[in-house]
Parts: sequence; structure tokens; C-alpha cells
Amino acid sequence: MTYYSTKTYDHNEGLSCAFRQWRATHSHCRWVHGYALAVKFTFGANTLDDRNWVQDFGGLKEIKAWLKEMFDHTLCIAEDDPKLDKFKELHSQDLCDLRIVPDVGCEKFAELIYNHVSKVVNNDRIWLDSVEVKEHSSNGAIFKRPN
Repeated sequence: MTYYSTKTYDHNEGLSCAFRQWRATHSHCRWVHGYALAVKFTFGANTLDDRNWVQDFGGLKEIKAWLKEMFDHTLCIAEDDPKLDKFKELHSQDLCDLRIVPDVGCEKFAELIYNHVSKVVNNDRIWLDSVEVKEHSSNGAIFKRPN
């Protein structure tokens, strides 16, 4: 049997970050804009622990702290953004809390979060099956564990 459990940090959690899709030259998404992100984790296991749990949610404090560090009142800019130097300058002037990430957007945030969290929770019994990131109730993306 395979069991799954989920943990959600909803939009009210305070993961309010801004970013821009600099390649979206046809869209307003090319401008800096922000969302209160929601993140949903799906954990999997073939056996339950001695409490009949897949994942002990109380053991996720380190992950929640990392999410806050990455996405709470931060500006996430892609490492290949042609205006990166301008954003670094804003950061050096204490006008933003800059995070330079490989790429931006729900899909890439889900992948970034998955890659970090899977190193923390994956073991002989548990695996991180997927991460869903939502900008709001209508837009989101899921990164699923590679087969």
C-alpha cells in the first residue's frame, strides 16, 4: 500500500514575495509584481510510522523557516535577469530583500522548493511526492517527484 499526506502553508502564511518574468515581454508579468504564495506538500510512504502517520507535521519547522527566509517579503529575481545588477543595487541600498534564484514563476518555485525539501524529508520510508505553489486561488503549478 502507498499512503499520502499533505501539508499546506496557505496564502495567509505570509509568504509574500515579488518577482518578474523578464522574458514575458508581451505581458504585464514582465514588471515586478507580488503574491502571497501558498505551498502544498504531498508526502508519500509505503508504511506508516508507529503513530500511523506518513509525515510528522511537527517536524517541519525547519522547512517553514526556510520558506519564510526565501519568500517572506522578498524580491526573487532570476539569476539570468538582464537587470540583475539594478536589483542588487536596490538590495545594497536596503530597498529590497533580494533572493537570486535559478528561475522565477510558480513552476520554478515549486521545483526549487521540491529540490530543497526533498533533501530534508526523504529517507528510507518517506518521500516528497510533489510540491504545489499557488499565486492565488486561480493560478498555480505542481512539481512532481521524478520517476
